[in-house]
Amino acid sequence: EQQAATEFLRQIIRPKSDLAFVLSFDDIPETTQGFTNQLDKLTRGILAIQPGGGTALWDAVFYASRDKLLKENSPKGPVRKAIILVSDGDDNQSRVLRKEAIEMAQRAGVIVYAISTNIMSSHDERGDKNLKLLAEATGGRAFFPFKMQQLTDAFYDIQEELRSQYSVSYKPAQFELNGQYRAISIRA
Repeated sequence: EQQAATEFLRQIIRPKSDLAFVLSFDDIPETTQGFTNQLDKLTRGILAIQPGGGTALWDAVFYASRDKLLKENSPKGPVRKAIILVSDGDDNQSRVLRKEAIEMAQRAGVIVYAISTNIMSSHDERGDKNLKLLAEATGGRAFFPFKMQQLTDAFYDIQEELRSQYSVSYKPAQFELNGQYRAISIRA
């Protein structure tokens, strides 16, 4: 998983225009590498992640969306924000609810791509359902690889999708800064 994630970053990061950070989450979310475009630092951040303890999945999504993508990295102009989440989708440590994590991701304008680590699962597990719900609620996709090669393929599919998207912005005529999420529909 770490090797596939590292290769993904090597393929997708454009040093002049992209930034990434690495966040681990067991009992609490912890940034192992802050925002950078330097691949060696990002690789060290990925390799620093060690499995163990519980899983604070919803806290991690909430923290990454609010503290990292909404507050810390707020450049001027439209910016695409994505979370690539590699997890089994189970949560047994979070202080925030799934609904709160999804709402914060939506408020931050984050697309979540989830890759399940439940190799050989039936997709009926609660964790896989959580990953699918989170991805769909934010405009992303969930991937359920059965073999390690399919994990690499999932990262490739995410890379292709991110590099072929357009950014469209919208501001309602009666815009109020009240932090509410507004659903809109765009048809080609």
